[in-house]
Amino acid sequence: GTFQLSPAETFRNAAEIMAAGAQMVKLEGGQPMAETIAYLVQRGIPVCGHLGLTPQSVHAFGGFHAQGRTASAAKQIIEDARILEQAGCFSIVLEAVPARVAELISKRIAIPTIGIGAGVGCDGQVLVTHDLLGLFDRFTPKFVKRYANLHGEMARAFAEYKSDVESHAFPATEHTFSINDAEFAALLQELKD
Repeated sequence: GTFQLSPAETFRNAAEIMAAGAQMVKLEGGQPMAETIAYLVQRGIPVCGHLGLTPQSVHAFGGFHAQGRTASAAKQIIEDARILEQAGCFSIVLEAVPARVAELISKRIAIPTIGIGAGVGCDGQVLVTHDLLGLFDRFTPKFVKRYANLHGEMARAFAEYKSDVESHAFPATEHTFSINDAEFAALLQELKD
């Protein structure tokens, strides 16, 4: 709901995001977003486009599925990439797009492409940190390579913490602060008064 509005309303939202410290905004969608992207860029907001699987509108696709797997769908993504480049995007994320289609796009536009499940033909790659680190033990997208399995280690640490709290092993003396005996006695005396 921050960018599927009028260009002016989207600009207000983007300006707030930039004022909060962002260095750019990323907008999902192709040709229908071109006017909004141009409006933002003309007002000094750097915009990264996002094509293919667009998570904010995943329900319109019927779920988390690769996009551009037919000739007509791939052609539309290629056309959308050109349109986003012309609108002023400084780069485009290509998510869950067939590798050959993403490589074609990367060769046909001058701005960098960043792939997530779009093959090595993109100019750069991105993965969601939680996926890369294995913070979840359930669903992992096909295009994710886990570089760690931190979910298991986190579950073990939380269980140990819970056990230590329940058994009063934590916090131990070394984790607490003290008051010397004379000051504590003075406090108890003051509380009697």
